[in-house]
Amino acid sequence: MYVTTFLRYVRLGGRCFSARIIQRRNLSGADAINALRPFYFAVHPDFFGQHPREREVNENSLQRLNGYLENLQKPGARSPKPTKLTFYVRDTKERADSSGSVLASGFRSVSFTLHSKDVLSTVLDVLRSCSLSVEHMQDVLKAETKKSSTQQPETAFYRPIKWDKTYYTFTGFRDPEQELEQAKRVEPTLSLWLRNNEPEATKKQNASLPHREELKRLKRVLIQELGLLDIRWQRKWGVSHKCCQLQSLSRLYTQSPEALHNLKGHIIVFTDQSGMNASGHVMLGTMDVHHQWSKLFERLPSYRSLFQQSDWLKERISHLLGGIQVIHIKRMGPALPLEEHYSTLNTFHKRLLPQRLFLHPRSLQGLTMTLENDRSTPCLHETGHFIIPTMCDTLQLQNFLQSQAQEARRRIQRKDKLEAEEEDIISSCLQDLSLRSLSKEPSVSSSQMIPCCRRLMEERSPQMQGLHLCISHFYSVMQDGDLCIPWDWKG
Repeated sequence: MYVTTFLRYVRLGGRCFSARIIQRRNLSGADAINALRPFYFAVHPDFFGQHPREREVNENSLQRLNGYLENLQKPGARSPKPTKLTFYVRDTKERADSSGSVLASGFRSVSFTLHSKDVLSTVLDVLRSCSLSVEHMQDVLKAETKKSSTQQPETAFYRPIKWDKTYYTFTGFRDPEQELEQAKRVEPTLSLWLRNNEPEATKKQNASLPHREELKRLKRVLIQELGLLDIRWQRKWGVSHKCCQLQSLSRLYTQSPEALHNLKGHIIVFTDQSGMNASGHVMLGTMDVHHQWSKLFERLPSYRSLFQQSDWLKERISHLLGGIQVIHIKRMGPALPLEEHYSTLNTFHKRLLPQRLFLHPRSLQGLTMTLENDRSTPCLHETGHFIIPTMCDTLQLQNFLQSQAQEARRRIQRKDKLEAEEEDIISSCLQDLSLRSLSKEPSVSSSQMIPCCRRLMEERSPQMQGLHLCISHFYSVMQDGDLCIPWDWKG
């Protein structure tokens, strides 16, 4: 449910999967969108509402694909590095070949690496890697061959394309607009959904109780014995999975206690890759073996030195830009490695040094900014922080910061007010409904969470008592009995 079409484009982590255009060399923006539509229909995260893990993988991979394509369309930009992507692809029609294993849930996992240096080749690689037909591109390829010598300069293309219904009849693809309407018609009310699913949630939650207690114990023991500040997880793994990860770390500590000495004073985050992230937390890749973890622990002094250098660069940038602070926003996508974060800071700092910016030393104090490599123009986020391209023109940057400073402060005040209100209402909702826990997905904003909690307290459903509740964008019962409900549920 909550199916959307590509005409709405793809919302990922608070930023838009731009249909702005993938236009370079021998493929126009309109043709690129047309060519990739079957792919978007097959992997769009909104089709994976009942499969949170697969949905998150597709969101992350789409975000990285977006960055790859955007980099290709930038004039004079360096060729992007080879990028490995993994998608869960819905079985929307007969595939061009039989590669990829079809899961029982109706989709298959596909992994491939992009090496292409132009948009046309990239589009073809994506479609073929996912075993999607490229027959619909034959006319485009012929037309592009004819006009390649007289190709027009790049222009932005914003007009969404709506395909005729005969396209779906001819290709066998499902019409996402039709699926959206069907989903809306059958979407249950909260009370009906709870009546149908509360018994299953209670059963799963009761079965998970021993694992939950074991997880608490393991976490408490490891934090104490290793001198850690905290242990966290970037993904929503199940309780049993988390226990296995902590047991693995505990075995390593039992076998080689000296190898974990450097962990003291750190925060550990279990994620997809090992290293240190931009926040200075130690990342343990869940697919890595003990030997790889041990090598990482040996390199922690070097990582700490690099983290200190990153902090120094942030201080220098702040001094040059009127006291504004460089921050790193944690997103749902892959964690930002410290090495990449340092490189971005260093590049930006070197661009600022030769310039003479006329900013009062404290004129931007209290404001924050993030740096992004795949952006071409600065902007102000709705929560009040600036998003600045690493290669931004310094004069343009100065004018933008000065002109938007007052609006940024207003948005920060609004954000702080909403977050305080959200914290209060979550506490009240937790108590009034007798919930074991109440959380939300990162993609649910404070302005969505607040009215949702108010409505829940008005509804006062007794079937929620004693359960773990997560506010999301879809209905689901998780493997450990946690209930997920959409923030805009129907009464």
